[in-house]
Amino acid sequence: MKVLYHHRTASKDGQDVHIEEMIAAMRRRGHEVLVVAPKAAASAAFGHDGGLVSWVKRLLPGALYELLEFAYSLYAYPRLKKGFDAFHPDVLYERYNLFFLPGLWLKKRTGVPYLLEINSPLAHERGRHGGLTLTALANWSEGAVWRGADMTFPVTAVLADFVRRAGVAETKITVVPNGINRSRFPVGPDGAALRAELGLAGKIVLGFVGFIREWHRLPQVVDAMAAMENCDQLRFLIIGDGPGRAEVEERARQFGMADKVICLGLVERDRVAAHIAAFDIALHPQVEPYASPLKLFEYMGLGRAILAPDQANIREILVDGENALLFRGDDAEHFKSQITRLCGDAELRRRLGEAASRSIEAKGYTWDDNARRVLATV
Repeated sequence: MKVLYHHRTASKDGQDVHIEEMIAAMRRRGHEVLVVAPKAAASAAFGHDGGLVSWVKRLLPGALYELLEFAYSLYAYPRLKKGFDAFHPDVLYERYNLFFLPGLWLKKRTGVPYLLEINSPLAHERGRHGGLTLTALANWSEGAVWRGADMTFPVTAVLADFVRRAGVAETKITVVPNGINRSRFPVGPDGAALRAELGLAGKIVLGFVGFIREWHRLPQVVDAMAAMENCDQLRFLIIGDGPGRAEVEERARQFGMADKVICLGLVERDRVAAHIAAFDIALHPQVEPYASPLKLFEYMGLGRAILAPDQANIREILVDGENALLFRGDDAEHFKSQITRLCGDAELRRRLGEAASRSIEAKGYTWDDNARRVLATV
């Protein structure tokens, strides 16, 4: 099958991991894929925030920036149509973005089957977090694209409810969560070398990977560690950077635990697995209620004992007491008690980690499985 893959993502982060892995999985399955995307996306280094786009967004008033986003569709459509004319694809696969209409226009003009990957309800999300200004235009464009697709692929059942409420027929909704590439996240990794390098040998290592935002609630991990009797045996290893990092480090200083909280910043994508392998306990203190967190599947694939919030989208993947421990999201004391439980029980950590790793194959949480599910709908 010939797949025309279209997206607007210029940053090099979790979004880019999803894009690259899905394309690679399609190709491994024998499909021919042509990618039409911003040129900057191909050459940027991992951790790149979008460059000029991010700079313009910071400088311009919200309404003007959103109009430019909408106008970008006029630039992107001729490039997409050129790719279509040269490639003659069997299907168009597009990663949804707000104010982004080229895929819908190509579908209407050519009749090509139009598959739409949806990772978040961006009109809702940006309205809540990013100060969306042109709300009516955002809601209209989002609904038009969702309803215009031949098949939509929300990443969670919770997100699928957003899609239904927008008027998309049930027959056009297939939930496809995130996944991993098993070659990058193998079964039974050995993190001993990195633990020795970082001075973590003999310690119980709590870990977090990702962009550090204030709402991730990482300072409460420090609070929980400070309350434990075996605090001297604990270390908190953070892989990533972001605006929430300073608060975590400040909280550690306040408790006299600066030596117990290690923030390594960004690491190369190919080294992420080696760092997760150094964790005893993989933490996901907070997550959007409709998201399919990429790091969750990476934690599972590497067989880490996971602590995550007890909410609907997480329960789609994890079962409390079977392949993870869950905590009540707004209950700081329950969070502390669950961390304490994991820190004090090596056998529990082993059992949960092994079950989490087995879940990857049992439930098909790999990019190859996702590519198969998506293209089977054509």
